[in-house]
Amino acid sequence: MSVSLDELDRYLKQYLTIDKIKDYCPNGVQVEGSAEVKLIVGGVTASQALIDVAVNKGASAILVHHGYFWKGESQVITGIKKKRIKTLLENDISLLAYHLPVDVHPECGNNVQLASSLGIEVTGPLELGNPKSVGLVGKLSQPMSAEAFSAHVSKALGRECEYIGDQNKIIETIGFCTGAAQGMIDLAVSQNLDAYLSGEISEPTVHVARETGVVYFAAGHHATERGGILALGKHLAGRFDLEFDFVDINNPV
Repeated sequence: MSVSLDELDRYLKQYLTIDKIKDYCPNGVQVEGSAEVKLIVGGVTASQALIDVAVNKGASAILVHHGYFWKGESQVITGIKKKRIKTLLENDISLLAYHLPVDVHPECGNNVQLASSLGIEVTGPLELGNPKSVGLVGKLSQPMSAEAFSAHVSKALGRECEYIGDQNKIIETIGFCTGAAQGMIDLAVSQNLDAYLSGEISEPTVHVARETGVVYFAAGHHATERGGILALGKHLAGRFDLEFDFVDINNPV
């Protein structure tokens, strides 16, 4: 079975409500390849390694969270960008990329998928009053110490989860946002939550956690953002009777 690229693009625009979300990059078809899509290879980032796997598998499209053409980056197509795009065009492979729409989606979103994998019941938005809040707030199904929760996250994501704070503090309420959202710890502080979790950590985050008592967990940018594309790809495979293959290109960050 196959679906036209145009139909797939139209469906994803509606399903992910792209027109209602402001972003830092174009969401949708970033590089146009074959008019018909049979096999989609999914991944977190449209790296050369992922593209090479897609070529070897004979994929007609690649579906990712991190694509190209970010606001503020150089617009020239040279170096690794040239090689990536050249490989896509020479092999007639389309690149479909969805950034914030995949973070916030209520079913296939990175954040709701992360909550599900960690046993967190979502109770509301991290940005109060914003129904499209990227970050979320939730309760652990089983409260546990910070040390125990760090081990739980490490096991669930297959990557060591670092944390800053009292190892014995019992974690029940937690704010979270996948990827590079460490600065949103301030919102967790304002809601008097026990903890905050994101992908990356930065130098100021350490001091905020130490000085406020809100335990901070750094679970990995890549590791926290695998769930969205994986869930979205499975959804598309069922919707259009397509083949979908998620490829996890290892990234320690």
